[in-house]
Amino acid sequence: MLIGVPKEIKNHEYRVGLTPASVRELAARGHRVLVQRDAGSAIGLADTLYAAAGAELADTAAEVFARAELIVKVKEPQPGECRQLRAGQILFAYLHLAPDPAQAALLLASGVTAIAYETVTGPGDSLPLLAPMSEVAGRMAIQAGAACLEKSRGGAGVLLGGVPGVAPGHVVILGGGVVGGNAARMAVGLGAQVTVLDRSLERLARLDAQFGNRIRTLHATAASIEEAALDADLVIGAVLIRGAATPRLLERATIARLRPGSVLVDVAIDQGGCFATSRPTTHEQPTFTVDGVVHYCVANMPGAVPRTSTFALNNATLPHVLALADKGWRQALRDDPHLRNGLNAHAGAIACTPVAEALGLPAADPAALLAG
Repeated sequence: MLIGVPKEIKNHEYRVGLTPASVRELAARGHRVLVQRDAGSAIGLADTLYAAAGAELADTAAEVFARAELIVKVKEPQPGECRQLRAGQILFAYLHLAPDPAQAALLLASGVTAIAYETVTGPGDSLPLLAPMSEVAGRMAIQAGAACLEKSRGGAGVLLGGVPGVAPGHVVILGGGVVGGNAARMAVGLGAQVTVLDRSLERLARLDAQFGNRIRTLHATAASIEEAALDADLVIGAVLIRGAATPRLLERATIARLRPGSVLVDVAIDQGGCFATSRPTTHEQPTFTVDGVVHYCVANMPGAVPRTSTFALNNATLPHVLALADKGWRQALRDDPHLRNGLNAHAGAIACTPVAEALGLPAADPAALLAG
């Protein structure tokens, strides 16, 4: 199979779909890999490394999209990229279609077979291709929030860890999954007061066993979320429902009552965001302020540390890329029900029920699509 790797074009996005080591694995199995020039140069992955691993270099993204059978990306294709996709081609990337009807419409019009990293499952209903970026985003959320609390950036001028004789800042984390757990780890390390809320008592018990009395855990209800947020200096939105739009956890009226200069970091913004006032931002302009509250809603947070993120992502995605290339998408998905859960669109149809429900579209039966 001919696998194509275009250079990412989203704002300040320097990650790359395949590393030279991944290219080498594919080449060893007889596959051809076409990598756009400078796709990884910003993170020290020079074209010479790709060539040495067995890749062919393309001068333009247009050549990659025109020739490749399987496109491996990081972030969702931008409109110009979507228009270069075609029926019979496979796209393997983060898509986050539920809150993005414009992208969904373009992918459906192209007829491409789109497999989303974020809905591929693993044992125990885990999300193994989302997990490495969730780990990065969770840890970054505390860094970003701490910086936003500085007065020069619009914050209240609070040091999260405090100092002797001065109370530490209060970090409230909504969601105790991978993002929330990693955010808690960083916040505890800084010496902040930490409260984690989740609807899953099992998750809360796991966090309690991990952190003990260094954090407070609360069952998430509308009342407990509001009460905790009103006492917070920094609120991290870390909720996720696989494939679906994120539930709204703080309404506008509540946000207007938060402490002046407090900070909201909406890690869930890729799936629509969990705060009523959230809207996607970029690394170039990461924040905005509503009702005196600083919002950090960067839609590709791990892109700020692209070298770490690229290698972490490839560790998780490579086995699936190999399966798709070795077997073709239909057989690979027949053989692996977890990978089959990643199928979001094929030949103009939505194949993921939560995505279809969020978009108000009918959901096709994946089994029927696999049967051809």
